[in-house]
Amino acid sequence: MSTLQITGGRIVDPSQGIDRVGNLLIRGGRIVSFDDKSALAERQIDARGKIVAPGLIDLHVSHREPGDNHEEHTASATAAALAGGFTSIVCMPDTDPAIDNRAAAEFVLLQAERARNCHVFPLGAITKRCEGKELAEIGQLVEGGAMGFSDGIHPVANAEMMRRAMEYAAMFDRTIFALPQVPEMIEQGVMHEGFHSTLLGLKGMPATAEEIMVARDIALAELAESRLHLMCLSTSGGLDLVRRAKRKGIRVSCEVTPHHLALTDESLRSFDSNYKVLPPLRPQEHIDALLEGLKNGTIDVIASDHQPFASETKDRELDLVPFGIVGLETLLPICIKTLIEPGHLEWSAFLSRLTENPAKILGIEKGTLQPGCDADVTVIDPDSEYTIDSAQFRSHSSNTPFHGWKVKGRVETVMVNGEIRFSRNE
Repeated sequence: MSTLQITGGRIVDPSQGIDRVGNLLIRGGRIVSFDDKSALAERQIDARGKIVAPGLIDLHVSHREPGDNHEEHTASATAAALAGGFTSIVCMPDTDPAIDNRAAAEFVLLQAERARNCHVFPLGAITKRCEGKELAEIGQLVEGGAMGFSDGIHPVANAEMMRRAMEYAAMFDRTIFALPQVPEMIEQGVMHEGFHSTLLGLKGMPATAEEIMVARDIALAELAESRLHLMCLSTSGGLDLVRRAKRKGIRVSCEVTPHHLALTDESLRSFDSNYKVLPPLRPQEHIDALLEGLKNGTIDVIASDHQPFASETKDRELDLVPFGIVGLETLLPICIKTLIEPGHLEWSAFLSRLTENPAKILGIEKGTLQPGCDADVTVIDPDSEYTIDSAQFRSHSSNTPFHGWKVKGRVETVMVNGEIRFSRNE
């Protein structure tokens, strides 16, 4: 049985409250122990000056397969995930065709097995073809491996439809993943509705569009006694509603993306389509509220919202290009720049949003270095300085607003089930 020891690293495991220098022993693909200096291992990895963390988990990845394989597919998305430090990703179901039946969910798992990079957990569609008109076969999707349900970037406008979906999901102890936007209020919108949208003459999307849907979905989750995860929260009002719901004991969680922390709506003055995201970038007062939500624990997860698009798709007028940027390979350094370096979060609090919290929401035994658990491990060099170069991405697409940013913090080694799947030095 093969053994591997990571020596001298700063082990940070929020699930166990651990933050100390030590040695991590792995045998047969599982965590064995900490600080066993006498252990004989077939291979050793020197992690002095590095952070040794549970494998990161991304709850929000669009991998474009099936349908748009030229923009991304399972193999390229999982390769990008490894380069970003992720050992597990959750893929959105709004592909073409959508993941709205058992065979489609099984196809995702099969492609992930063939790629042999990181773990992939598919979400099933809430409605057939993600059109919001007819419920998908929830039970069959669960049998096919769906770990939760979402219509991706398509909000479920029909409240009764969403209520029934929540009730079915609760029967199988699965979470509903919802993008909280009122469709009618954001139709044909390009950016946040406010000073800069007026200045630029671009159709805006008001913050109220998010806040109304957050309130509705929380009310439905309480009624259905269901678990609700709100994706890409971006407004102070939405965050206030989540905070109050948690105090009432409603089972709601939420995520924020790095770009909604690092960028404001003023970025669209460049007319660069890589700043067009959904929900739109907001003014600084909303960012300040999100930072406070991370500090006080209201925001549970940081997710990439990885949305790859071919360059020709993004190289058009702003009102014609789709929303989204790639994020798997930039999440870590952008979060270090916006959260760690300014002192908003310590490493343990930051990593909890990428390990134990997403694992709990998904209901998987990941995100921990507990002895006996699968050895999914990410080794990070927090002091490595470099410039983000989108031409070096493992992703098939390079639509990012962060190209050319000088950043600090880089993934060095990633292990999945104790096997090294990514090593920057090799």
